[in-house]
Amino acid sequence: MSFEKAKKYLQEKGYEDHIIELEDSSATVQLAAEALGVEPGMIAKTLSFLVSDTPILILAEGTARVDNHKYKDTFHTKAKMIPFDDVEDFIGHAPGVCPFGIKEGIPVYLDESLKKFDTVYPAAGNDHSAVRLTIAELEAVADAEKWVDVCKE
Repeated sequence: MSFEKAKKYLQEKGYEDHIIELEDSSATVQLAAEALGVEPGMIAKTLSFLVSDTPILILAEGTARVDNHKYKDTFHTKAKMIPFDDVEDFIGHAPGVCPFGIKEGIPVYLDESLKKFDTVYPAAGNDHSAVRLTIAELEAVADAEKWVDVCKE
């Protein structure tokens, strides 16, 4: 179901031809990188947080880790990930899946760590998919609120 929602969203935005369906699992950054034949950093992982009980998504490069101090400076609260079992209820997709076809009104942020790459690969709604996007395309199709710098160097 999540794949269909993401696919429909990407179709509406004109990016359906960027979707890659994989035989191998893309459930983790490492598996996605291996399935796509790219370095792990090029996988745009989706992180789900609560800011004052409001869900947000942050896309970061695959090997990046959130820096709690930078996160607090940006969002003025401690980093609190949405519990695994609650992500689908809040976001509309399973944990880490993608920023496409999510519930309306959820802010999406792009972490500066992604800018190291010309092309990145977020998931497309399930653990056997990806979307090949340039940074400019990701910014446009994800309807990103803004760029943030919340990951460790």
